[in-house]
Amino acid sequence: MDRGTIVVAVDVVLFAMHEKTLNVLLVQRKHPPFEDMWAFPGGMVEANEGLVQAARRELAEETGVHDVPYLCQLAAFGDPERDPRGRVISIAYVGLLPSLVAVQGADDAARASWWPVDNVPSLAFDHERILSCACHRLRTMVESDVRLLFHLVPMPFVMSELRQAYESIMGRNIDKRNFRRLILRHQWVKPVGVRFHQGRGRPAREYVALPNALVPSPEDDCHYASRQGEKT
Repeated sequence: MDRGTIVVAVDVVLFAMHEKTLNVLLVQRKHPPFEDMWAFPGGMVEANEGLVQAARRELAEETGVHDVPYLCQLAAFGDPERDPRGRVISIAYVGLLPSLVAVQGADDAARASWWPVDNVPSLAFDHERILSCACHRLRTMVESDVRLLFHLVPMPFVMSELRQAYESIMGRNIDKRNFRRLILRHQWVKPVGVRFHQGRGRPAREYVALPNALVPSPEDDCHYASRQGEKT
């Protein structure tokens, strides 16, 4: 790559909950630079595609994940030395899934695997900084609009699953009764049944999110910010 050429790339930070813990999807690089190191799915934007299209394509090619209901732009990362091959500006995206899905490394990825966000390996390029920014952004987004949690639980869900997603993202516990009241008073969900647990204890009520509770994928952060401003 010519050092005088500026190339645009995309990277996808895909989050999902598993066993009360927030996880992130990583791929093991097949080629230099940073061969065998872990990184986010991503790659160069082709001349005939948009940024979101490129992000979804790279995610599918390298991991086999095709359906991501929520995807939003995080930030641009453009340190001149971030890529030893040349001047590469990466547009990072944050995606949310309701559960871990099966993944398989392909294309430029030797492997693909889910990792707990607090136990990831050393990452290639500046991806540790990208992960830090993505976790911070997710916290601020959930603080601003708790409905985003509905993208991180399977339907139907029980209230404890939704609360555990909140606590894992925010890094703090929340009172069970207060959280339940917060969700129910806005009429974002409807009950659909009960879930029985092994052993003793009362069955838990199951819910599904109503259409007005499912925050759509914004085209970009400006679009998301404008909707938030209109709502408040």
